[in-house]
Amino acid sequence: MPEPVKKNVSAFAKKPKTQVAEEGATVVFETETEKPDAKVRWQCNTKDLVSDDKYVIKADGNKHSLTIQAVTKEDGTAYAVIAGGSKVKFDLKVKKKEVMEEVKLELKEKVKEEVKEKKEEAQGGAGDPAASDPAATDTLAPAEAPTPAENPAAADTTPAAPQPGANIQAHDTPGFDESQAPDMKTDLTGLFTEKPQSGEVTVGENINFVAKVNAASLLKKPTIKWFKGKWMDLASKSGKNLQLKELYDRNSKVYTFEMQIIAAKPSFAGAYRCEVSSRDKFDSCNFDLTVHEARAVEGFDIRAAFRRTSMDGSEEAGELDFSALLKKSASKSQVKNEPDEDVWEILQKAPASEYEKIAFQYGITDLRGMLKRLKKMKKEEKKSEVFLKKLDPAYQVEKGHKMKLCIEVANEDVDVKWLKNGQEIQSTGRYIFESVGNKRYLTINHCSLSDDATYTCVVGDEKCTTELFVKEPPVTITSHLEDQMVMKGERVELECEVSEEGATVKWEKDGVELTRDESFKYRFKKDGRKHVLIINEATKEDCGHYTVKTNGGESMSELMVSEKELEVYQNIADLTVKAKDEAVFKCEVSDETVKGIWYKNGVEVKADARTNITHIGRIHKLTIDDVKPEDQGDYTFVPEGYAFNLSAKLNFLEVKIDYVPRQDPPKIHLDCMGHTSDSTIMVVAGNKLRLDVPITGDPAPTVVWTKGEKVMTEGDGRLHVESTKGHCIFTIEGADKQDEGLYSVIVRNPAGEDKADINVKVVDAPDPPSAPRILSVGEDSCVVQWDPPKSDGGNPIIGYVLERKKKKSYRWMRLNFDPYTDTTYEAKRMIEGVEYEMRVYAVNAIGMSCHSAASQPFIPVAPTSEPVGLCVDDISDTTISLKWRTPEHLGSSELDGYGVEYCKEGSDEWVPAFEGLTERTSVIIRDLPTGEKMQFRVRAYNMAGPSAPTSLAQAVTIHEIMQKPKIWIPRNLRQTLIKKVEETINLVIPFQGKPRPVITWSKDGEYLNPKQVSVRNSDTDTILFIRKSERKDSGKYEVKLQIENVEDTASISIQIVDLPGSPEKLKIMDVWGFNVALEWKPPKDNGNCEITGYMVQKADKKTMEWYTVYELYRRTNCVVADLIMGNEYIFRIYAVNMVGLSLEPCFSADSAYIQKTGFEYKPPTYKEHDFSEAPKFTHPLVSRSVIAGYNATLSCSVRGIPKPKVTWYKNKMDISNEAKYRMFSKQGVLTLEIRKPCSFDGGVYMCKAVNASGEDAVECKLEIRPQITKEERDKQMNKAD
Repeated sequence: MPEPVKKNVSAFAKKPKTQVAEEGATVVFETETEKPDAKVRWQCNTKDLVSDDKYVIKADGNKHSLTIQAVTKEDGTAYAVIAGGSKVKFDLKVKKKEVMEEVKLELKEKVKEEVKEKKEEAQGGAGDPAASDPAATDTLAPAEAPTPAENPAAADTTPAAPQPGANIQAHDTPGFDESQAPDMKTDLTGLFTEKPQSGEVTVGENINFVAKVNAASLLKKPTIKWFKGKWMDLASKSGKNLQLKELYDRNSKVYTFEMQIIAAKPSFAGAYRCEVSSRDKFDSCNFDLTVHEARAVEGFDIRAAFRRTSMDGSEEAGELDFSALLKKSASKSQVKNEPDEDVWEILQKAPASEYEKIAFQYGITDLRGMLKRLKKMKKEEKKSEVFLKKLDPAYQVEKGHKMKLCIEVANEDVDVKWLKNGQEIQSTGRYIFESVGNKRYLTINHCSLSDDATYTCVVGDEKCTTELFVKEPPVTITSHLEDQMVMKGERVELECEVSEEGATVKWEKDGVELTRDESFKYRFKKDGRKHVLIINEATKEDCGHYTVKTNGGESMSELMVSEKELEVYQNIADLTVKAKDEAVFKCEVSDETVKGIWYKNGVEVKADARTNITHIGRIHKLTIDDVKPEDQGDYTFVPEGYAFNLSAKLNFLEVKIDYVPRQDPPKIHLDCMGHTSDSTIMVVAGNKLRLDVPITGDPAPTVVWTKGEKVMTEGDGRLHVESTKGHCIFTIEGADKQDEGLYSVIVRNPAGEDKADINVKVVDAPDPPSAPRILSVGEDSCVVQWDPPKSDGGNPIIGYVLERKKKKSYRWMRLNFDPYTDTTYEAKRMIEGVEYEMRVYAVNAIGMSCHSAASQPFIPVAPTSEPVGLCVDDISDTTISLKWRTPEHLGSSELDGYGVEYCKEGSDEWVPAFEGLTERTSVIIRDLPTGEKMQFRVRAYNMAGPSAPTSLAQAVTIHEIMQKPKIWIPRNLRQTLIKKVEETINLVIPFQGKPRPVITWSKDGEYLNPKQVSVRNSDTDTILFIRKSERKDSGKYEVKLQIENVEDTASISIQIVDLPGSPEKLKIMDVWGFNVALEWKPPKDNGNCEITGYMVQKADKKTMEWYTVYELYRRTNCVVADLIMGNEYIFRIYAVNMVGLSLEPCFSADSAYIQKTGFEYKPPTYKEHDFSEAPKFTHPLVSRSVIAGYNATLSCSVRGIPKPKVTWYKNKMDISNEAKYRMFSKQGVLTLEIRKPCSFDGGVYMCKAVNASGEDAVECKLEIRPQITKEERDKQMNKAD
């Protein structure tokens, strides 16, 4: 279906917008709809609003409005307006009412006077460069700015300061100029709906900063970070003086983030930044905090200026510190006496950790701008002696791709180490190290998010570092939504498939997001990568464009809902009735649930004593009893919800009495009935058959009704015969098929008789058709066939209606709404692999039959693709061997097997090669005519039937092809085959050759003994089998193949090995000290293989326990040493080959006695050794560069006896008692852990070890790098590109 054209189908022509109002004001929200008669609902927090004193709801045509009286702070929330299927959300923001305008104006004037006085005092100072430079006064540090406490006049007129601990909002601080505040309506950009504003606070007081983010359009919860200055992340500083809070309003979907500063200190003043991010969206906001000194109350207490040094917090504890009292005077003298310094030079030389300290010291307010200019200044870099080419500052790679890092070193033989976040990388399948000349490569395969890290290449003492950013690919839509057209009341499923499992998607209808809590009408289903939007019962309001969105794309489809066409099975007919008779209007429609209204001459008919309105199933009736002249008129039936009607006329027959002779023969007047010319009357089965025949005659005639030769009398309750003056009425209640036939009415009086025939035909809905049969199935379709019903109900069959359902479902879905005339139908748009059932209805002019029995369950499946790779594997005079591979596409049904067919060349008569199917992919076809050219083909069969055939490229002639004999010796038999005695020998020698060759085996030129050796031959191999091998089976075996005069031979060597015999003539050649010399001769029988060594054992004659001296001794003589004096020894020797030890050893004929010798033991003397050693560091500290906010460790190792005392220093200051640091010592390895370092933790760290023998120290530099924000990362990548 072509891509639908995107069009605005919203129900609103004008949408209400978010407004900001003060407390007590009146707010009006206005909207306009596309249709003037659209119903509009107003909601507050998803609850419907009704018009009352608070809310006034008005509607004028297509204009609608909501008025909120006397706005309060509670009214500031989310609102919505709903029309049809469209919903528009908007907000009302309530601000506090502006008060004390005059007090604020006076306060501004006094602040201006204070600033003016301070400027005049500064200009009065001689020799002060800041006095002559107006710009210098603007860049004073916050600590030097005039405070209200320093100006007594200002202190008298300024309102009393809040007590410490009171909460102050940033925009409620006195002195805040609201004219400079950003306009909340126009200044909001990006993700923020409310940004934190700059504020002022007095020392000891509290202040809150608030940021709000609307998450309605976000796929993921936003992440917020608070920073002081440029680098300091405040998340790690949360505690006694700083608290971070987060709130979420489910109704408005707004996140509120708060940063509360408790008991503010002067050091808290400065620039702050708030950053918010959500997936690929980012926003930030800068604001400032000014901290004022506490004001003096009444008298000034000199003791308050002193600061006590106690840590317990009590007022009287500790010693007095005069530094606070002298700070201001000292700072003033320093400003006057210090010479000019170049701040640019100071910043260039200072480390990054000192930037904020320098900015505070020299009164720099635009530190960020100065650092940006500082980066642009040219800075000479030291040329590395180790690296010819370093890593770039940053790299980026997509998730799942490969990344290759490359450096060039000056020395080709140098070794490099690669580190990831400071940890050495080991070579694995994902990390590959390469060295090509002076280039070193690190390859990372299949990059994941865990590979997003800092990588360092270390060569000796030098290193180069880079950042690798792994970009997660966006979630894309792999299977798009499809347009659908359904009937009203049907179930709708909109399905799509995304690239990743568990991805989050957003559904929209005409641009308005669909949520679970909005209505129970929509259901969202997630199954792996599939996402489904389900609408249970579709209505006209559900028409529109539906969109599914991910962070990597979107897909749109159009849903069209059509009204079911109402079919009229029986129309109402005109009636002509006489006074006091009954008039019945009856119609039948296709839908049983449709209601209707009866009208007479355009006026609705109401039920009363004479008028009865009934609705039973598909039949609607209007019955009027005791008809009167005023009942005459046009009657109309209007079905509800459909734009058509059924009309008929009621004619009142007046009976005029004329003068007639007394003798008037009877006459039947049938013309007034309005029946067909052949007097045939049709009646629907189950309805009342009423024959009202006007008759005349004087005297009044008698009436007789007959059917055939049978006189119809009132025998049962169904038949009624009534005669009145001028009429004879024949009635049958609930007519059925037996009442069909030719009826005669006979009237008689003395003047004569008259007769008329009326043919009555009873018609009914047809019988149900036979159960449908499934002829064939396809990938998403099936062909179904059925037999017509046995009875058409007396009316021709108009067509058939088909329904289907899933086997496990109870809901039947109609496939056609217009009757289908044929008895074979192709049903489409089914799901492959799902089991379905079908049933059929028959339709004639009277109505629809009952449904037929359900068909046998079936599964729509497509035939498989054709088998591939059909080829001839072998051929002979009467057989052929074929082989092929399975089809590439099998579908959702299992493969039943393969069918093979053949035919002669030039013929179209294909003959099955065998009965049934085969599951194998190879087959041998036998009994083929020799010399005939044949063609072969193969089909794959599944539930859907056979696939397309695969044939050989050309016909094959059936005759055996001469093939030279060739023996294929296995690789393991190309060398001598070694077997042990009594082992089984089974040699399988494959060969080729056609026709079957003659095979001959021989050993050493002689034929084999069939009692000892068995030979079995087949068409493709020959087998030599010896059940229990013996030494005599060793030798060279030859096999020969011969086809006519062509032959091929091959030889195989077999060696049967056994245990060796025992060695001979073991002699004791010499005995001296603790040693014995032995000598022997090799065994006569080596077991048909090489002697690999000898095992020499000894035994004391007292115990006769044998101990092995040598296991595999190669020579035939040895010396047994380390014997015990005073003992007498005997010896034995085993021979060893590849099979094992000889069965019997060879014993020495004589024994060897080790003589005792006397001696005196003299213990050695030792000089006591001094083990003391001065401390010495075996592994020094290594300078490091770490990221702020992550724990860092410094390690070294020391050696010394006795154990030295270790002390850590930072910038030559002892840090042993600092809580921020943790020291560890284990087996001489010393570790210093720095918890979550910030920029102030950078510097020179030293470790000192001292003992009685001396001391030693090592030091290193620690650099704290700020966390790289997304903006800086993008800039680095752009610069790298």
